[in-house]
Amino acid sequence: MKIAVAILNWNGQNLLKTFLPSVVKFSKEATVYVIDNASTDNSVVFLKENFPDVKLIQLDQNYGYAGGYNHGLLQIDADIYALVNSDIEVTENWLLPVLNTFEKEPETVVIQPKIKDYKNKKMFEYAGAAGGFIDFFGYPYCDGRILFRVEEDNAQYDQSKEIFWASGACFFIRKDIFENHQGFDESFFAHQEEIDLCWRIKHTGKKIKFIPESEVYHLGGASLEAQNPFKTYLNFRNNLMMLLKNLPKFLILPVIFIRLILDGLSGIVFLLQGKPKHTWAVIKAHFGFYKRIPKILKQRPKRTIKKYYNRFSIFIK
Repeated sequence: MKIAVAILNWNGQNLLKTFLPSVVKFSKEATVYVIDNASTDNSVVFLKENFPDVKLIQLDQNYGYAGGYNHGLLQIDADIYALVNSDIEVTENWLLPVLNTFEKEPETVVIQPKIKDYKNKKMFEYAGAAGGFIDFFGYPYCDGRILFRVEEDNAQYDQSKEIFWASGACFFIRKDIFENHQGFDESFFAHQEEIDLCWRIKHTGKKIKFIPESEVYHLGGASLEAQNPFKTYLNFRNNLMMLLKNLPKFLILPVIFIRLILDGLSGIVFLLQGKPKHTWAVIKAHFGFYKRIPKILKQRPKRTIKKYYNRFSIFIK
């Protein structure tokens, strides 16, 4: 089974310097690629001078996370794609448990490893932790992280399990599945496009799993910091787009109506916190969503998941 580790880079020379060595050292089973999203820093020169064995794919512009991978992976020949953020440190033998699972379980098509905090390696990391789920109102959460509370890893999630979504920070997917679903939705640009893809895959009955034997450490916030209003805009807009695209018909109106109210409350909270730019980002996110409604409705799958999962999660099988 041929595996490619694909790292998406945009002006991340310092991150590549820090994190790429571990990927190269511990990925002997794979071919390592860097997909460069038209960086304007010294990333390309740095890679050519210091990592000549890493294959470089140069894109003509910054396509974001979704478009960057969609365009870059077209140039990679592999059975399995490992999409890895440029701020991820991997560990020895991190690929073997994933490859073994793919080989033994044909119905498993997406895998996430255990994602822990690079700055505090006892703790889970916000973006993925021990596998992702979605609550009834469409808010993503993880085992090991709910809202902004992150747990210490005490082996409480050290069993492989089926999950709803895998984090884009470290995301393994079969090539044929990625291609059959036309990759990530590029209208998302960045944030939650991996959840949307996982949800679309779930509609087909395939499995997404968390494999704790594979462990990586994530720095987080390297592309867009939490305080960036553009990140707020993308998170609110993309979440609504994802709900309209994937919810069963009978839940679209009630869930999205409640979300509009909750999002309005979030905007008020931002204002009370002295963050008017984030309040405006929420407003713009809603108008961005409304503008895309006709297109999103055309993207809805013929079959949607209707069976509930436990722990207040939405539609796993």
